[in-house]
This record gives sequence, C-alpha cells and structure tokens, in this order.
Amino acid sequence: MAYLALRNPQYKWITIPSSGVLSTTCTITINGTLAYTLNKNVTASTTIHFEIAELSRDFLTIAYDGSYNAQSIDIVVSLQNYSGSNGTGSAVGSPSNSTDKGIEAYGTFTEAVSPQLPFSNRQLPTWLIAGEPTGITDIFEIFIPENTSGYINHMNAAETIIRSNYSATDTQITGSGLPTLNITRIPCTKYGTGTRVVFLNKFGVQQDLFFFLKDVKNLSRTSTSYNSNTLVSPYDERPYYSQQDAATKVFNTQAKQTHSLSSGFYPEFAVEYFEQLLLSEYVWMVIPAREHTGSDFIPVTVKSSKMVIKKSVNDRLIEYTIEFEDAFNYINNIR
Repeated sequence: MAYLALRNPQYKWITIPSSGVLSTTCTITINGTLAYTLNKNVTASTTIHFEIAELSRDFLTIAYDGSYNAQSIDIVVSLQNYSGSNGTGSAVGSPSNSTDKGIEAYGTFTEAVSPQLPFSNRQLPTWLIAGEPTGITDIFEIFIPENTSGYINHMNAAETIIRSNYSATDTQITGSGLPTLNITRIPCTKYGTGTRVVFLNKFGVQQDLFFFLKDVKNLSRTSTSYNSNTLVSPYDERPYYSQQDAATKVFNTQAKQTHSLSSGFYPEFAVEYFEQLLLSEYVWMVIPAREHTGSDFIPVTVKSSKMVIKKSVNDRLIEYTIEFEDAFNYINNIR
C-alpha cells in the first residue's frame, strides 16, 4: 500500500498481449464503494494507462481537523483485459490490482511521475514537513512560540502516517528511528506570541506556521447603488419629499477582511515552509474570538501570488510578508 499524491496525475497500467485482447476495463473503488468503471479499446503488444487521481480526488473531503490526523481515502484499482471491445467478451489473464491511500499531497516536477509519499529524496521513517534531506542524517526544525504545544505528523518504516505531539516546553523530539526534530522556541515580542497559520503542506497533512511580527488587518467593502424617486404626490396637495429619505439607495453591501502578516526572522532552509504555504489550497488562521473567550479557526486564502526566494547571502536577515484574505464574506450571507 502506498500514499498517492492526488494533486499529481497517478497512473495505473497493464500490459496488452500480442493477441486475444481488444479492450481493458479499469474499476476504481473508493472507501469500499465502486465509484468508476472505465473501458478503453486497446492495441496489441502495448501498455495501457489509466489516470486515476483526478477522479479519486473528488472523494477526498478536506476540513480543519483540530486533531491534525491525516485525511485520506482508500483506493482500490483493478485492471482487467477482455477479448471483446468496450469491456465485453471474456476476461483474458489475471487482473492487475492495487490498494492504496489517496491524500491531498503533491510532488514537484523533479520528483517524477505518479509521486508517492514520502517522495524519492526521503528515508523512512521521516517527518512529513520540509527539512534538510541529507540521507539518513536529515535535520528537521520547527519554530514555535514559548509555552505552546502542538502536533506534527511523521511516516514510520511501515509507511503509516502517525501524529506526534509536543509539549509546551519540548525543544526536541527523538526516538522511533526518526531523525531529530528540533523545536526552536521564539520568545514573545511586542506583537504578542505571533499569529498561527495552519496549512495543508506538500505531504497532505496539517502543519503550523507562525508569523511572529506585525499583523495588519484591512477591511474592504463592495456595494451597489441606485437612484430612487422619493417624491410623494398626495391627492390635492403639492408634492413633497423627506430630507431624511436617501435618494441614492445602497444595497448588496459585502466586505472582505485581509491580513498582512510578517513572519519574523527565519533561517534560509525554512523558505520551503513558505513555499508550501503559498501552494496550499487549504489554509486556516487562528484569530482571537469576538463573541466568546478563546480563539477561532477561520478559513483563509493566500492572497499573495508570488514570493521572492530569499537567501542569507543576498538578504542577510530573512523575513517574509504574506497577505491572506478571509475565505468568506465578512457579513454572513450563507443561505
């Protein structure tokens, strides 16, 4: 079983013999239920391919999960050759079966076709975050405010995704054959303990990224207006209008809130965290609750569409400013 990165094309294939086969049927079963049956007419002495990621990804539901457990689907694919066209006739040979898990992950161009977790440059077991891959001596580091606990995912030698937790005072996690994970504690600044952003990273699991400096909020409004006739013409009296009744009417007023966050100073290798945040399609932000005590997790989109990859030789101190936008209207209009 493998974890398939469903943001990339994923191919399943079967060999077509030199004679006796005119078509191949591909069945895709998601979470125990047959979802798709695909038929292709084939040519002798070739290999036939089916791309399954686009169809399978439709069944993957991503939502904020405070437990930080990986969200995935079970995918069973069966390829069978048939003697007739369009999946008719008798079955020829044995089916090619595969059982995998699909996850909201992606591999880059250099990680080749049909990428699977943990990707080609990682040794198992490994942390499912960006790191400095150097073979079996990988070094991983996260940056967390003081007195803050949290969760982080890793993949063990059996290719199972497991959630780990760290306490409010941990500065390192070791054991279970994993590379060392260093937890660098960032002290409070005049801006508080920072803003926590949760995003689905390259490996398809939730990851925290803290922005330790300024948080600038902006509110923008859109509306539509029209001119209304406020003149009243009663019978046997002269027309009149009220000075308090607006002639220009405003309606369909909506608003969006944006957040411009400054990261504070990060080491050069941590650019991968910000790159994966920029490329993520699922992002949440922790904000102080207005109507109750505590905090709210709200969905946001990364409004910034580009970033400069900073290097210490060029920039000395590395800091990123990223703009986010609430993924909902400020005035609730959900019906």
